[in-house]
Amino acid sequence: MRIKTNVQQGFTLLELMIAVAIIGIIASIAVPNYIDYVKKGKASEATSNLADLRIKMEQCFQDNRNYTAAACAAFCAPTSSTSNFTYACSGVTPTTYTITATGAGSMTGFSFDVNEANDKNSTFDGNSGTGCWLTSKSGSC
Repeated sequence: MRIKTNVQQGFTLLELMIAVAIIGIIASIAVPNYIDYVKKGKASEATSNLADLRIKMEQCFQDNRNYTAAACAAFCAPTSSTSNFTYACSGVTPTTYTITATGAGSMTGFSFDVNEANDKNSTFDGNSGTGCWLTSKSGSC
């Protein structure tokens, strides 16, 4: 005589809850790291554009022997912006200028600047750097 046994298939509630907990732990580590990675990528836009504007200002100075020439004004416009940063020139005299990139939108709290002497300063997600542009939240240049 055969005994019929019921074989259950599927997952128990405990197994399902363990899987959900593991996914939650992994997500709590991965999501903040991903957000930092995205911010780091967006910050490179500011440093790249500032370096480009600085080169253009120096070329203009070589041609005109001052930063206030009409040709320089096109490069150092009072304010321009992208989706992540607003760029502005300040302190423009025949021999000096400062170009600043200020974060906008998700990059609020970020700022980078450079002047004619290539002095760089930055604020990267609450960390300040003097003499360099910070490239990560850890505060390294």
